[in-house]
Amino acid sequence: MVLDTFKQTLSKFATKSKPGDDVIVGLDIGTEYVKALIARVKGDAIEIMGVGRMHQELADMHSGAIADIAGVVKNCEAALAEAETEAGVRGKHVVIGIAGELVKGVTHTIRYRRPQPDRPLDESEMEFIIEKVQTRAAAKAQKQIALETGNDDVEVKLVNSALVSIHIDGYKVSNPIGFQGKDVAVQIYTAFAPMVHIGALERVADELALELIAVAAEPFAVSRSVLGTDANSSFTAILADVGGGTTDIAVVNDGGVEGTKMFGIGGRSFTNTIAGDMNISYDQAEKLKVNIDNEHVKESVKKDVEQAIDKTLEVWLAGVELALGEFDSIDHLPNRILLCGGGASLEQLVKALETRQWYKELPFTKRPSVQRIRPSEVAGITDMTAKASDHTYITAMGLLRVGYDTMIGTSNADSLKEKLNRMLRI
Repeated sequence: MVLDTFKQTLSKFATKSKPGDDVIVGLDIGTEYVKALIARVKGDAIEIMGVGRMHQELADMHSGAIADIAGVVKNCEAALAEAETEAGVRGKHVVIGIAGELVKGVTHTIRYRRPQPDRPLDESEMEFIIEKVQTRAAAKAQKQIALETGNDDVEVKLVNSALVSIHIDGYKVSNPIGFQGKDVAVQIYTAFAPMVHIGALERVADELALELIAVAAEPFAVSRSVLGTDANSSFTAILADVGGGTTDIAVVNDGGVEGTKMFGIGGRSFTNTIAGDMNISYDQAEKLKVNIDNEHVKESVKKDVEQAIDKTLEVWLAGVELALGEFDSIDHLPNRILLCGGGASLEQLVKALETRQWYKELPFTKRPSVQRIRPSEVAGITDMTAKASDHTYITAMGLLRVGYDTMIGTSNADSLKEKLNRMLRI
């Protein structure tokens, strides 16, 4: 079971603790770049000591998932070598992000009618309720992925799970232990991915001679980056990680992850449209996209590039609208959108979110504000190198936070929410 897996991980970690076990590697295997961060855990703080980055070839990734294991391993080795040289230390434990349209993250609510409502609720009963939620969520994820792939035998695995809220007889509680009541409603976020994708990540870690301590759905990692260790956080926002192959969206409400959605349009889609419309190579199109604001680009060329970008933006905005429209259990969507990922560097994309009417049919109370996430806004992580300097490193920083959660947990024994979250993490 999930809880047993977690306890085994903790036991293994406790019995084999050695110098260097406080070092975490966050490996963001993106469609366009591999980013490696090496960090040391010091109490509640995470300090980045080394940063590495390596460009991926076109054939290495497809829609956010690994397509060529050997090619990806080579790129990861280069990024890691750069980070290790700067850090002066080699990490043993790695957290790798997973993305793609077949990664399913959603918040499920289970209502449990207690057979003995007068008996105070204890931890063993909470563990029983949590396992019921996860079993139900796994069945739904497998059915959805099987429908999308046309493969009824597809195998899925839980990659992330986190407690969102607990209600007893309609009353919200932060610590349900000791409460009496009949109806317990538990909201838990779960993310599942096909085993074939997870197997590829396990192979990469093995080839790199690193111990894979966690796989994280990338939008979940982004949410962990901004939430930090505050169990009572009221943070509320829509987080959008615009990568090379996919756009990953997480909705966070009062410190809880309501769900995550992914769709297969990212930075490469814009480049491909430019290349096709202007009849030029992919590399030429990428250079034009990145340098569109350069004064040396001819006005006629700039106009053609802008038209191609605008064409893809219409499709991308429709994808954002569709993804957010699937959060039908939320009365109102957060009025703040925070962006990260290389695709969010495109100024036209940010401007389109800020000015166009894509949000009108969605349950916003007003036009949402839009901004990129700054590394300085990532809770509890300090970049000692000053190289993880912009929004493109936020996902990798979030992976470090997931690694911290997995390895260390929290010393706050009074917060059941944190204690249960430690049980839930793999």
